[in-house]
Amino acid sequence: MTFERGIYIITGIMASGKSTIAQMLAEQFEKGVHVRGDIFRKMIVKGNIDMTPDYSQSAVEQLKLRYKMAAKVAEMYYNAGFSVVIQDTYLGKEVISFLNEFESKPVYFITLNPSVESIINREQKRNKTGYTTWQVEPLYEVLINENPKIGLWIDS
Repeated sequence: MTFERGIYIITGIMASGKSTIAQMLAEQFEKGVHVRGDIFRKMIVKGNIDMTPDYSQSAVEQLKLRYKMAAKVAEMYYNAGFSVVIQDTYLGKEVISFLNEFESKPVYFITLNPSVESIINREQKRNKTGYTTWQVEPLYEVLINENPKIGLWIDS
């Protein structure tokens, strides 16, 4: 299968398969890049404010900064001739503002949407723990009820 050069955005809640799918997709291109958006959160040494169920405006501002940086990095790679697969948890009303950061086209928005039961099962088998401040069900509800119904939705 051949994929068109572009910017591919992979989203979903934790343990939905974003990292795995993004890496596999990036490897399909002659010149492919996998941008892990969460790296920009991890780069903050002191003063990080996580998005929690009772998040603050400061947390939203840090999230927007993270999204903006990830989009700019993806654009720079794309403009240098690469196909780019960018992955992170893009949820709620911030999705549209994130998508508006992209000037290059085409941009493909792909949402991984396995069942709650699948997520819980995967989370139990992972080497890392994603669900410390969030529970699976409330995060899944945000994805289903607040994310725009755009792009490709896949039960991964």
